[in-house]
Amino acid sequence: MSKINLIIKREYTTRVMKKSFILLTFLTPVLFAGMIALIVWLGGIKDDKVKSIAVLDRTHLYTHVLKSNDAYSFVFVDAPLEKLKKENAESNQFAGLLYIDADLKDNPRAVTFYSEKQVNMELKTYITGLLNKYVEEQKLAAYNIPHLKEMVEKSHTNIDLKTIKWGEDGKEKVGSAEVALIIGMITAFIIYMFIVIYGAQVMTGVVQEKTNRIVEVMISSVKPVELMMGKIIGIAMVGLTQFLMWVILTGIIAAAVGSVFGSGSLDVNSLQQMQQVGVHPAANVAMPSQMQTLLVALNGLNYFEIIGLFIVYFLGGYLLYASLFAAVGSAVDNETDTQQFSLPIMLPIIFAIYAGIFAAQNPDGPLAFWCSMIPFTSPIVMMVRLPFDVPVWQIILSLTILILSFIGTTWMAGKIYRTGILMYGKKITWTEMWKWLKY
Repeated sequence: MSKINLIIKREYTTRVMKKSFILLTFLTPVLFAGMIALIVWLGGIKDDKVKSIAVLDRTHLYTHVLKSNDAYSFVFVDAPLEKLKKENAESNQFAGLLYIDADLKDNPRAVTFYSEKQVNMELKTYITGLLNKYVEEQKLAAYNIPHLKEMVEKSHTNIDLKTIKWGEDGKEKVGSAEVALIIGMITAFIIYMFIVIYGAQVMTGVVQEKTNRIVEVMISSVKPVELMMGKIIGIAMVGLTQFLMWVILTGIIAAAVGSVFGSGSLDVNSLQQMQQVGVHPAANVAMPSQMQTLLVALNGLNYFEIIGLFIVYFLGGYLLYASLFAAVGSAVDNETDTQQFSLPIMLPIIFAIYAGIFAAQNPDGPLAFWCSMIPFTSPIVMMVRLPFDVPVWQIILSLTILILSFIGTTWMAGKIYRTGILMYGKKITWTEMWKWLKY
């Protein structure tokens, strides 16, 4: 065991002390927050150039409907369609040509937009919004019912569905399906990223040591299986260290942002009291409504359970895949040859991401349940389900299967590792690796 500890210490210290690791660990949360701020800032910048849209309206019904704004200017023209398209192709005077050849109330498809470039969603939404509103008003007016438009407008209602979770102790918390979905997808993606990055590091490290013949010296003192386990566990500790540092730094950044916008949390009692006096729970003089609503929703999540199970599933998933990556690294002579063997290992991880996306829509459905039990997909899919309160027995069953699968893959990888680690100059096939398992 002391020899494995020495290998773990070597793998951990050599990677943690690298400048690239230190910079990536401390700068990633800052860069991520800056990237979000940059996206929000750039999204708020408007294009100062007004684009002209030519309108050929054969019905002459929509002259007053298509109103220009700060981004688009509608110019009504009267000429043959083909002539207008040809002239605009030569002069590029207009960004597009809107052609209406019939009454849209009778034929909603009688409108076409011509342009050299693909029309953007902003322009398409703006035009269809104006036309839809006008056609709806015309259809309502055709019923000849006094004040029908006003009655329809008053009937429109936006239901704000509040979700409240209650525990066995009777305590209630405000929940949010949207926040649970976001937290689940983020944690699932982090596990996916860590498995891929650090699993690949295990494979690369094994290949490099084998190529440099360093492994020949090392296994003269330790068993091949001990060398493999030491490398896998050491790199796992590097990943956990980086994750915990990201959690701490993200918490510091969140606390700094919260101190700027104001802080505080609301329970259900205070939520009801504010509603009784006519104040929306998200309203706060020191904080935007979106920020306050988000904090209320986040207060309903069990962070200790999510973070604790995140670490367990990260370790289980990583150890499962890292043992397979180590076996692949030991069987080849260079990193180029790892591609044909690593692809079958990567496919379940990629499938797990897609399964997690669909499972987020129905966390208790058959796809979500079975993919959270299959060990090759459970670390990712289960993290998507956890914010939606998975039954305890399902978590225990999933972890049991994952642990047993890890033990089995480690045993198989160890047999491949001890045979392939000292084999040089031979192209290995799947058939050959299967023979090693029988030795």
